[in-house]
Amino acid sequence: MQHQQLIVTLFGLYGRAGEGVFPVSVLVDMLGALGIEGPAVRSTVSRLKRNGVLVSRRQAGAAGYSLAGDVRDAFEEGDQRIYAPERSRPGDQWSLVIFSVPEAERNRRYELRTELTSLGFGAVGAGVAIAPSNVLSQAVRRLKDRGLDGYVEYFSADYLSAHDIKSKVPQWWDLQGLDDQYQEFLDLYGAAEGEWAARIDAVDGDIESGTELAREAFAYYVPMLTLWRRFPYRDPNLPLEFLPDGWKAPAAKQAFWALDALLAPIAKSYALSLLGSRGVGPDAADIQESALGQ
Repeated sequence: MQHQQLIVTLFGLYGRAGEGVFPVSVLVDMLGALGIEGPAVRSTVSRLKRNGVLVSRRQAGAAGYSLAGDVRDAFEEGDQRIYAPERSRPGDQWSLVIFSVPEAERNRRYELRTELTSLGFGAVGAGVAIAPSNVLSQAVRRLKDRGLDGYVEYFSADYLSAHDIKSKVPQWWDLQGLDDQYQEFLDLYGAAEGEWAARIDAVDGDIESGTELAREAFAYYVPMLTLWRRFPYRDPNLPLEFLPDGWKAPAAKQAFWALDALLAPIAKSYALSLLGSRGVGPDAADIQESALGQ
């Protein structure tokens, strides 16, 4: 897992506690808990700044960094798709995006296809992308924000072909590749709920923010969430009736939700303790209550 992905996750999860600004020392502490050395953290921060992902800001006279506005907006959109997913139903209409980009602007064509794929669109043919109707409003906003709306037209449609749509869906989306990724997630995390529940029960659920168990929960949770964040951008949340038998997404989502419920409050408690030790975020006395009282 790339270091820059972990850093973006940390800002998205815990940035609000520091008004969106982290000193580099905080990032070194957090990534250190994930087993990443300080020089690698500083190098990654510099790279993210050069690429426009992080921007320099000062808070209380100290230098720090925050997520660029468009990255923060994309993270919040991702949260919406993770924590409030909306699966379409068999009778719902489809959204079609028809696009045409001049050959002289082929880089914009690539950018447009990338954006549509990240929103869960499949490819019906050259210049035709399809998705459930519930993602169209987000696509319209995203393409407008990226300056790509001038190349596209939007349509709502019904599927009227005599062919079974279940046989067509694998042609429009790489379902096998996505299913393989869900299986990889299950291989890593599918059996972890019981192990973590037993460890938490062993201390009667009372985990102080600075303990070794809290650090381990943080070190387990942040990479897991970072890995999971790719799925809402790739899975179109099609009706289960249109998907292959044995589709792994429901089992993977069940594993994610179980671990998120167990570990997110503990990981937050640990993160806030690191922030507090650097003078960022809530006072130490408020850390346990703010993290575990949610």
